Amino acid sequence: MSFDDMWLPADQDPRMADLQPTRGEKECLVGYLEHYRQTLALKCDGLDAQQLALKAVPPSNISLLGLVRHMARVEQSWFRRVIEGRMEIPRIFQDEDAGFDLPAVDDELVRASHELWQGEIAYAREVLDRTDLDAVVDVHGEPTEVRDIVVHMVEEYARHCGHADLVRECVDGRTGQ
Repeated sequence: MSFDDMWLPADQDPRMADLQPTRGEKECLVGYLEHYRQTLALKCDGLDAQQLALKAVPPSNISLLGLVRHMARVEQSWFRRVIEGRMEIPRIFQDEDAGFDLPAVDDELVRASHELWQGEIAYAREVLDRTDLDAVVDVHGEPTEVRDIVVHMVEEYARHCGHADLVRECVDGRTGQ
């Protein structure tokens, strides 16, 4: 197997910078979550606003920028609304298609979308820092451990990073990592 077609050599991949054996369940789960967050960011790297907005896999309306906006919505929903129990907070992109419907795309929308996503990630990190995986929260009337939500977030990012792989390949042919 050759790694010549990878985007970055392992020593330049930001996901590998702090790669060490994990200690414990929480560190392991959070490590996977961080890995996939960084993977989505890498998939968007080096593209202009029009490329990020390209809906490249018809008939889907998925674009890389839509994925960024959608994941901001997902982070906000699970960490602010569900784990913290702040259901009164309106969901991001509530009146849109979960973040995939894009208004006029320009550099400002790209910047604002990435800032929103990174802000929700930063908030989610704080929530996880102070929350035990055994804590139980209400999810649609069902008691659910926070660990289940973190596993779901890993799964959500992994699935969408797969979508991002396909979109990025259609945008400029770039594959891998």
